[in-house]
Amino acid sequence: MLYIGSHISASKGYEAMGKQALKLGANTFAFFTRNPRGGKAKEIDEADVQRFLALSKEHSFGKLVAHAPYTMNTCAAKEDVRAFAKEMMTDDLRRMEYTPGNYYNFHPGSHVGQGSEAGVALTAGLLNEVLTPEQSTTVLLETMAGKGTELGRSFEELRAILDQVDLKEKMGVCLDTCHVWDAGYDIVTDLDGVLDAFDKAIGLSFLKAIHMNDSMNPLAAHKDRHEKIGEGHIGLKALAQVLNHPALQGLPVILETPNDDEGYVKEIALLKSLHKG
Repeated sequence: MLYIGSHISASKGYEAMGKQALKLGANTFAFFTRNPRGGKAKEIDEADVQRFLALSKEHSFGKLVAHAPYTMNTCAAKEDVRAFAKEMMTDDLRRMEYTPGNYYNFHPGSHVGQGSEAGVALTAGLLNEVLTPEQSTTVLLETMAGKGTELGRSFEELRAILDQVDLKEKMGVCLDTCHVWDAGYDIVTDLDGVLDAFDKAIGLSFLKAIHMNDSMNPLAAHKDRHEKIGEGHIGLKALAQVLNHPALQGLPVILETPNDDEGYVKEIALLKSLHKG
């Protein structure tokens, strides 16, 4: 079964997101838990959630992949920025329990000159403060392109965070095809080798979701600029190999390409046609 979708605006609530996903030909989707630049989240309408859960069950949706705001820096040098990140993540995880059993994805943060070791410790420390044994949500670290001082530029760096998290069973990883390519992992000519490296460093059991994006950049550019499917340096053939790799079947696939709704309809239909499952 292929679970595929795109980012959808959360402004009109859960039921509207579900209906929009169906219009796009999707059976899962991603959404920002609040404004991508941070700030107060919209109050949740429990009746709206119940209508969405019924819609999701009716159409056999896959796992949702909620996304934290880009401004949330869990390993910032400034204590007030980290405190704000903790407040946002705590609130987001509380809100995620209205739609239990889904994924909450976030960028591991930027150490802003403190060094990756300090950044890893700060991000893991914050996770240890907010994760609870009772939560049904799995928190995903996203693979990053390695621009600036951001964490997650290598599988080993993500593993270092996981090693310091107490409730590892509440954790996973989201693999972004553009990011790993930009980080230097050659998914075009050596996808098996990249997944073997992931398995050795982290373990494929931690891989929970895919962000499927082409890249405007050549391999190892460390720039993070997404491109439409088949129009970048990764290319359609390589992305189809990702889509059909035996180790990646059943994972939600989320498009974050520079598209409008019409573009997402075309890309979702294209990838469905290329899926051999």
